[in-house]
Amino acid sequence: MLSLTEPQAITIAEYNKLRENSESRLEYIDGIVYMTPSPSTKHQRISSRLHAKLFNFLEGKECEVFPAPFDIELRTDDDQGDQSEKTKVVIPDLSVICDKTKLAENKYVGSPELIIEILSPSNQAHDLVKKLNLYMQHGVKEYWIVNPLLNTVQIYVLNGEGQYHQLEVLKETGTAHSEVLKGFSINLEDLLK
Repeated sequence: MLSLTEPQAITIAEYNKLRENSESRLEYIDGIVYMTPSPSTKHQRISSRLHAKLFNFLEGKECEVFPAPFDIELRTDDDQGDQSEKTKVVIPDLSVICDKTKLAENKYVGSPELIIEILSPSNQAHDLVKKLNLYMQHGVKEYWIVNPLLNTVQIYVLNGEGQYHQLEVLKETGTAHSEVLKGFSINLEDLLK
């Protein structure tokens, strides 16, 4: 995840104008624009497998999975009125959304129940630190980080105090289970092959 230039804060209006004139996937966090790198073949395979598994699991249920590129404008119930300078727009690899009242024409405004990010070599620190804290602060109940380079899956779940605790870390083998989506699991060997 690379910043377009030396970090220089811009307004949400400037960000929206920049996006209109760009083919790149751009995220906006605390006034800084981040460009999402093009995903690798392995990244796309993992994303496709997770999307298919989640889509089939959620068929007929109240929740729905949205693959990238789909904007998530992170908001908490505390965010009131026009706070454009506090706006955070992220484009997770996969988002599971249960509260469909917050779906707009081309984005979701709120906090998804589950977000899955698949790391690329250039965005590891961004997803492991900045986004982990961002998702925790905005009440994303569960956050999966899939690392195709290390063949790992880390699962974080929000506890009663609004802090993430690491549910599990799996490497190469085993089954990843969701705490939020009861009954959803995926075998790592199938996911990472």
